[in-house]
Amino acid sequence: MNVLAHRHLDRPKDSMCPQSNIGGQENVVAVCPGEALTEIKAAGIQCGQYRAMQRGANSDMRPELVARLGENVPRYTSYPTTPHFHSGIDAAVCRDWLRALDEGDEISLYLHIPYCDKLCWFCACHTKQTRHYEPVTTYLRSLHAEIATVAGLVAGKGRVRAIHFGGGSPTMLKPEDMVALGTALRNSFSLLPGAKISVEIEPNDMDDARLDALAEIGMTRASLGVQDFDPKVQKAINREQSFLQTKTVVDGVRSRGVESVNLDLLYGLPHQTRESVASTVTQALTLEPDRIALFGYAHVPWFKKHQTMIDDAWLPGPAERFAQSQLAAQAIVDNGYEAIGLDHFAKPGDALAIAARAGTLHRNFQGYTEDRCETLIGFGPSSISKFRQGYAQNMPSTTEYGRMVADGGLAAVRGIAFSDDDRVRGWIIERLMCDFGFSAIELVERFGEAGQRLLAKASSTALHDPARLLELDGDRFVVPAESRPFVRSIAAKFDKYFETGKARHSVAV
Repeated sequence: MNVLAHRHLDRPKDSMCPQSNIGGQENVVAVCPGEALTEIKAAGIQCGQYRAMQRGANSDMRPELVARLGENVPRYTSYPTTPHFHSGIDAAVCRDWLRALDEGDEISLYLHIPYCDKLCWFCACHTKQTRHYEPVTTYLRSLHAEIATVAGLVAGKGRVRAIHFGGGSPTMLKPEDMVALGTALRNSFSLLPGAKISVEIEPNDMDDARLDALAEIGMTRASLGVQDFDPKVQKAINREQSFLQTKTVVDGVRSRGVESVNLDLLYGLPHQTRESVASTVTQALTLEPDRIALFGYAHVPWFKKHQTMIDDAWLPGPAERFAQSQLAAQAIVDNGYEAIGLDHFAKPGDALAIAARAGTLHRNFQGYTEDRCETLIGFGPSSISKFRQGYAQNMPSTTEYGRMVADGGLAAVRGIAFSDDDRVRGWIIERLMCDFGFSAIELVERFGEAGQRLLAKASSTALHDPARLLELDGDRFVVPAESRPFVRSIAAKFDKYFETGKARHSVAV
């Protein structure tokens, strides 16, 4: 039976896919369709493992670390972080930076689709709900115009190593529109052999035609949003999605030759418990994803007004969030995955795990990546480009973005140019986030006197922090294993722009 069901744009808001609840099994506490139960049993996740998952995090955490659980700090997918972007970086600056690319440069592309046909209340992405396709069609004309303009500016200079479609929901596009975008990119840019093309997939959007379209554009990695399989949690976040729906999409992309599947899971969601998180992880592991991203829900209702639909009283507290994260992480590692940085996991043979072992892991706005390109060009409203010179962010308003890119214009309205100090601190923060440490010798070799100046800060942090979040081991500054969940707090110590309480961020864990 083909259970792929496209959620049409004109479907009533309260429409949902039916699902059944099954519990009481000795080796799993499953919340999934009956057809999927045998898949979970076949995965070999035994009752002892499951009970270990239920026990959760170490209750003997040092008090000074417990106090760090509720700290609000940046996620450090960039440095400097976006609150410090300013209007001095505009379309003219972005145009100059694009023209400054060298012929041999390798670049990555990001395409933003800022629409969903149903708004998930947990989401903090730049997107809007639409029940009609006309706004999407209008937007795509603007997106094609921006692609043509940028391609003209970098003609013959940059070769594309990676392409990422994000949103919003890229998979809400009509199949022919997705194919047209893929064709435009191939016709406009020089793609390197083996270039990676990844797409964020909303399983509720998918049907066979959309799967075929993704295969036609050459998708090599599918990233599926799962969040949680518990119906109570799903209802609270306005994202009903059964296990069987997810499994069918995973099977569908694999049958079309996609080489890598990533699943996104969340902890800290409304009504989540350690038991429900354990159940979700158990089910996710049966799908044998190549990668798993385990994110903490960022409750930022002052930034995303639709998150006010989630009552604060439904959310787990800092200690429970931490327990959920540690429980899930341990279960994933126990099933053969390697921990990557703060919140990613990969099979040992995956490119992400290989990069982590080699010390070549990087971090960008999509999280951890093996992509080593220094230049990332973002297309679409709110998208951020990274150049050697700094960051440039597009106009967030879809309407204003369309006006700006018409007739050969660019849409950059804010950003920041890197100072020498930014480059040093950015390198330290990225190595902390990726490797949980950095070499003092390499720091000085790379940055000279500027690096030497930051050594004093690192030494002070290592010697005088009572929580011992950073230690000196030979010539390396390292984050001890028990402190790794707090690496964002450690990174914040090297962020000259960060002032406690001055900007609002998500909690550290």
